[in-house]
Formats: sequence, C-alpha cells, structure tokens
Amino acid sequence: MLQVKATGIGVLGLSKGADLALSMATFLPGIKAAVSISGSGFNSLIPLQGDGFTLPAHPYDLGRMKTKDESGLVDFSDVLHDHRDPATWDCHIPMERSSAKFLFLSGLDDMNWKSDLYCRDAVQRLRQYGREVEFCSYSGAGHLLEPPYLPLCQASIHKVLGVFVHWGGQWREHAKAQEDAWRRIQAFFWQHLNGGDMVRWKKPLWVKIKAV
Repeated sequence: MLQVKATGIGVLGLSKGADLALSMATFLPGIKAAVSISGSGFNSLIPLQGDGFTLPAHPYDLGRMKTKDESGLVDFSDVLHDHRDPATWDCHIPMERSSAKFLFLSGLDDMNWKSDLYCRDAVQRLRQYGREVEFCSYSGAGHLLEPPYLPLCQASIHKVLGVFVHWGGQWREHAKAQEDAWRRIQAFFWQHLNGGDMVRWKKPLWVKIKAV
C-alpha cells in the first residue's frame, strides 16, 4: 500500500497550472515545496476563490492577439495588461506568506507566454521578502517544458481559446532543457520533502499499454 510521508507535500504545475500550484502552496497547509513551469506570480485567466479569499484574474485583452500570416498560428503573449501596473497587484499571489520552498523554470523561446519575465518578477518579489528561491531559465526552450524524451510540441490547439497557438522551442535546446529540468525538479523535491537525502537521477519509467 502506498503511504504519504509526514514530511510534507510537493506540488508542480505548468502554465496556468503553475500559478495554481503557487496558490496551493500559499493558501493550503502542509505543502512544503512548489515547482512553477512557464508560469507567473499572479492569478491568470479566471478568478480564484477559496476559503475566505478571492484572487481576481489578471486583466487581459484578447484584441491584442496576433496571427502569423504564413502559418496562421496565434500569438497571445501580449494580451495581458502590464503586470507592473499597481492596478493589477490585487491579482498577485501572496507567495511571501507561504513557508514552502519554490522552484521556477522558464524557456526563453516561449512564444505563448512571457514566462521568463513573469517568473523573474515572482522570484524578485520573494527575494525582497528574504526568501530563498531557485530559478532556471533555458535558452531555446519553449512553453511546454515536459518530462524528458517527450517530443517537442511547437504548436497545437489551445483548449480554452480553440485556436492554433505557437508554443515555441528549438528541437535540440528544448530537449536538453527538459533533461536538465527533470533533474532539477527531482533534486528539489528530494531535498525539501525527504529530509535532504539526495538520489541519483534516473530516466523516467514509461509503461507501454497494448491495445487488444
């Protein structure tokens, strides 16, 4: 039978899931480590309601979406209002209240979201409160930093908007970034959830399911 250790819980999220992971680490007890991949330090897209609090969605304007003439792919990296505008600060996730440890990962070739800029802003805010934060930004990596050996997805249909979007990423650089990110994530969780005991990095285990 699987058992949950009493040393704490870790959460990990990608894109919108990343700011949800940060919110969980901020508002829920027992979470000791959170990983944000291609995310931000504010609540995006829809309001977040919890026990005694509501975080409004960061304001955006879909009229700022741009379509590339040749491919028809949609770029909505500019739809958000300026996150440095004090009028948007009530959308910030108050991560400084959390006792959790944080790891931020982003790609410099992210064509979907200004994730590197938003991650750097979140890291800076936490460090202003004297918090230790881990951050790594990858040259040539796109938005979808996934486990290693998964193929790069440069474009697909956005499930919310229903349009083809460009996620970015260069083949070789993105693959290397996914390998390094996998190592960092495992080491981060082992350090903060397992009493500091480290393990050697292993390749992910894949299970093949045969259709009958």
